[in-house]
Amino acid sequence: MADGAHAMLAGRRRAPATGAGRPWRDRVDAPLAAVAAVFTLAQLLLVGPAFDLGWDEIVYVSQVTTHHPAAFFSAPRSRGVSLLVAPVASWSTSTVLLRVYLAVLAGLALYLALRAWRGLFPARVRATAAAFFATLWVTLFYGPQAMPNYWVAIGALVATGCFTRLHLRRHTGRATLWGVVAGAALMAWMRPTDAVWVSVPLLVLALVRRRGPLLLALAGGLVAGAGEWVVEAYAWYGGLGERLAEASRVQGGLGWHLAVTDQLRSLGGRALCRPCTGPMPHPVVTLWWYLLPLVAGLGLVLAVRARRTARTLIPLTCASTAAVPYLFLIGYAAPRFLQPAYALLALPVADALWYLARSSRGRWRPVGAPLVALALAGHLAVQFAVLAHTVGNGTEARRAWARTAAELHGLGVRPPCLLTGYEAIPIGYYTGCSSGATSGNNENTTPEKITGTARDRPVAVLLGPGQAAPDYARTWTPYRVGGLTARVAPLPAGPAGVGDE
Repeated sequence: MADGAHAMLAGRRRAPATGAGRPWRDRVDAPLAAVAAVFTLAQLLLVGPAFDLGWDEIVYVSQVTTHHPAAFFSAPRSRGVSLLVAPVASWSTSTVLLRVYLAVLAGLALYLALRAWRGLFPARVRATAAAFFATLWVTLFYGPQAMPNYWVAIGALVATGCFTRLHLRRHTGRATLWGVVAGAALMAWMRPTDAVWVSVPLLVLALVRRRGPLLLALAGGLVAGAGEWVVEAYAWYGGLGERLAEASRVQGGLGWHLAVTDQLRSLGGRALCRPCTGPMPHPVVTLWWYLLPLVAGLGLVLAVRARRTARTLIPLTCASTAAVPYLFLIGYAAPRFLQPAYALLALPVADALWYLARSSRGRWRPVGAPLVALALAGHLAVQFAVLAHTVGNGTEARRAWARTAAELHGLGVRPPCLLTGYEAIPIGYYTGCSSGATSGNNENTTPEKITGTARDRPVAVLLGPGQAAPDYARTWTPYRVGGLTARVAPLPAGPAGVGDE
């Protein structure tokens, strides 16, 4: 009976690649879907939907809210994240709702991004790649946050996967070509300069091989995604070159900076390492970072031996160019900057792990399989420990901002109001005030404008430890608030002033 059944199956016509006759589990890609679902739940359980907004999130979210003034939007930033959160943030003040929305969206995006590689890597490799990327603490931490880097990583996976399928002629449908456009546009929508670094190998390959449609799709996606950023450059900065120069200045001046050790220091859970000083994390915490390129290199060796070099070399090359500016051209570090590189490296890494654990005949290797399992268990333990530490630190920082905001309310600094000085952007958001700066990367006002504003609404200058008051605020009343000093301008007469209470 079994042989007869196999004969009947063998005699059937093979189902088309996109037909409705394919088995449900093949259409859905069940292992990958399971990983994406667990990733979504892990974000909500390990980070938590009540995790309040951080500094950069406040900048992005405040652009589309009606309940908080918009924070200063510096030259390097792009509007992609603001538009991403707009369906929730434009009408709701609920952080919980926003976190759930972003976590679900992140899980769905991970599924679609790795599904773009079907036909290039087996289902088990794609699912393992998704699991590796999803279990990095930086992915879990930033997945439910209003930040751009995870979405650049997703766009990189989609664009590179669809490009590779078309380049190798594994698929010739229009949907795959539109996948290149969508992936490139998503990257550029979130961070235009990152999108260019990721796309350089693809653009070069399309030019060398004279693949006109691929080149047009990739370039068109980049232009579509970066269009708004370029228009803003001419409207607000005097041109594209001027905005790029200002973006470089804000980031400390782009040029030769060996930031490899800075990235290593940030792996212990430092969201922003600027200036990046202090001791290195424990070697156990950074070991995976050293092993990552070695295992990915093994994946390339295996691909060359199996004569399937391109499908591994393309993501490896794009990962390398994506990492270049954050390892060698910038004078500080944040672990999220390398998310696109981690996502692209995940595929050759997963391929190599399966080789180490299982033979070509499908048998578990007696030595390799236990070693891989042990290494993965240790990897998970380290990632989850760093994640817990990072979430704890982030929670305390956000609570400190909220406490300071409550104390400012007690001093009569309530909306509509203005804060300037130390951490004015996040504390201003929690207080409900607009924020201003007379110098530095967020400069958007002048002392004259600040004193003018103080005539009709509450204004306070926040001073960190050891900071002196600016000239215009030296006569304002000092108060101790949340470990800071707040110099509060004489409150104007009217409903907002404490003199009316």
